[in-house]
Amino acid sequence: MSDQTLTFAIVTCSDTRDLRQDAAGDALEKLIADNGWMCRTHTLVRDERPNIAEAIRHCCDDLGVDVVLTCGGSGLSPRDVTPEATRDVCEREVPGIAEAMRWHSFQITPYAMLSRAVCMQRGNSLVINLPGSTKAATENWEGVVAALPHAVKMMAAGGHDD
Repeated sequence: MSDQTLTFAIVTCSDTRDLRQDAAGDALEKLIADNGWMCRTHTLVRDERPNIAEAIRHCCDDLGVDVVLTCGGSGLSPRDVTPEATRDVCEREVPGIAEAMRWHSFQITPYAMLSRAVCMQRGNSLVINLPGSTKAATENWEGVVAALPHAVKMMAAGGHDD
């Protein structure tokens, strides 16, 4: 558990689920709470690039969350457009987080190399694309969760600890 209280938003991107069936999003909500952090919103949008982009923008700009977790839409399916939607509304890439997720997941399955997930910054919010399956989303979370408090601190110009 961290001393720093982070705020999160979960945006599930799916044409096949609704919120009642969003086991991956529910698992992420639990993982956020387990760290003593707060999930301010958990929403579901269809796999449409403008809808995903607007949901990310809303979470960053209107809700002002520290971290937006997208869930789903980062694979090779023709309907998977979450990375593109993320790039549409974010300013700066944070490639190390996406690389760390793929590396961590690759230790478990070779299919991790098929992920097109990105991590980007919009203002003072971090946007992280996670896979849509519960297993893969939680594995990717495990690969990067330890760095999130420091990332949020850096985005707020908090400086490094000596």
